[in-house]
Amino acid sequence: MKKIAIAAATGNIGSSVAKQIASHGATPLLLGQNLKRLDNLNIHGGSSVMADISNTEQVIAATEGAEALFWLVPPVLTGPSLNEWYQKVTNAGIAAVNQNKIKRVVLVSSMGASSSPNLGTVSYCGDMEIAFDKLDANVLALRPGYFMENFIQQAKGISEKGTFTFPFDSEHDIPFISTDDIAEVATRYLLDETWAGHWKLNLMGPENITLAQAASRFSARLGKSVKYVQQSGEEVKAQLSSWGLSKTVQHELMDLFFALGDPNGAYATPRTIEAATATTFEQFLERKLLPLL
Repeated sequence: MKKIAIAAATGNIGSSVAKQIASHGATPLLLGQNLKRLDNLNIHGGSSVMADISNTEQVIAATEGAEALFWLVPPVLTGPSLNEWYQKVTNAGIAAVNQNKIKRVVLVSSMGASSSPNLGTVSYCGDMEIAFDKLDANVLALRPGYFMENFIQQAKGISEKGTFTFPFDSEHDIPFISTDDIAEVATRYLLDETWAGHWKLNLMGPENITLAQAASRFSARLGKSVKYVQQSGEEVKAQLSSWGLSKTVQHELMDLFFALGDPNGAYATPRTIEAATATTFEQFLERKLLPLL
């Protein structure tokens, strides 16, 4: 039976990958630092393995016997630097692939990766891709757009105040994508033994929409007015500071928001047939957001 190691298995994407891997009869090796949370996923046939994915020795041990590896860098903002965190996680994954001779790797990267320096985690994803491309293993880097699930964090504001906020212009064209669709594509390539080489694949959802359009669709579905309110740069800085983040992490996140909000930046990437995924914005609302409201 195939064993497929899954980093950050309790996250939105990782848990969905794990469930789909198990449904196809393979054995998901669930990597994480909290065994109780891993076990609570209730993945039939899954094997919970306690491992800090930034710790090389632990990752090597946790991925022994795996034929394929699903790898992403989860958002950890409490350290001194996001760049340092990305480097540690990248190095641990590379060491595991080399040591355990893992055949296939699927990375979650970002649209715009490798396009420019100083774009926060977008640039760090590019560095991760470059590092994994030096391996002999087959490597696919998935480059998704903006997660629809980012709206879930604002469910309370949408319900109580009728507003939601991001630091982007209301008319900025954004390729929103469901994390479930990212997981579906990742699973397909993790299980498929026929592809080879080093590949990049943009994932852009079914359409680009602006935040003004998102507000209109919220209003139509909820039957009440929902408005988008753009956060100013100063408001974002104040919020990041209130979270107690290091100055370096605050700067890196501001670079990221600038990169994602640039009308000529990462999200200006032309669409292709291969970049389209199935879940519509309305389906996301019905399945995930409205039950919270």
